[in-house]
Amino acid sequence: MKGLEYISILVEVIHSTTIATIGADGHPQTRVIDMMLYDDNGVYFLTAKGKVFYEQLMEQQFIAVSATKDKMAVSLRGKVRNIGYEKLDEIFEKNAYMQKIYPDDTRTALQVFQLYEAQGEFFDISNPSNILRESIVIGETAEIKTGYYVGKDCIGCKLCYSVCPQKCIDISKKPVEINRNHCLHCGRCAEICPKQTIKKVG
Repeated sequence: MKGLEYISILVEVIHSTTIATIGADGHPQTRVIDMMLYDDNGVYFLTAKGKVFYEQLMEQQFIAVSATKDKMAVSLRGKVRNIGYEKLDEIFEKNAYMQKIYPDDTRTALQVFQLYEAQGEFFDISNPSNILRESIVIGETAEIKTGYYVGKDCIGCKLCYSVCPQKCIDISKKPVEINRNHCLHCGRCAEICPKQTIKKVG
């Protein structure tokens, strides 16, 4: 898993996330779900078998997750699978509050789901003049490149650097190079480029 440290932030620091599935009306539907555990094989959460959310997970087997706290954010999109009661006891041990919500044997109403193949990003604006953006990959999913890329027709005019809020363009090279780990994806560089050689990807 690439970005395991960011997954640990998702589970242990942020914890409560918003998960989107597709509702019966064909539109996105969201709910707040706690991320309970993580390991090298994915991220784990729970839901009760009687919920519409459970039915959607079983049918669609795909979710989008967003979470934010203290100017940090994690977003993921990927495949989920039901692993039944596997890891249920471990989840209840690590997340003691669940024992009060589902005491004794009532926890059998729950099923564990694993987000096992996903891609997304970690985004941190706690230092506004030097934001951080990092890709996250879980499982065998290929990393999807997003952002702005400079083409070979760059003339080195440096206009892109002059309008970049983060000054994250290396103008010592030609073509110039955008540091995507600090890029806001605002698009100002592409707008001002006289050769229109800066293109958005993803």
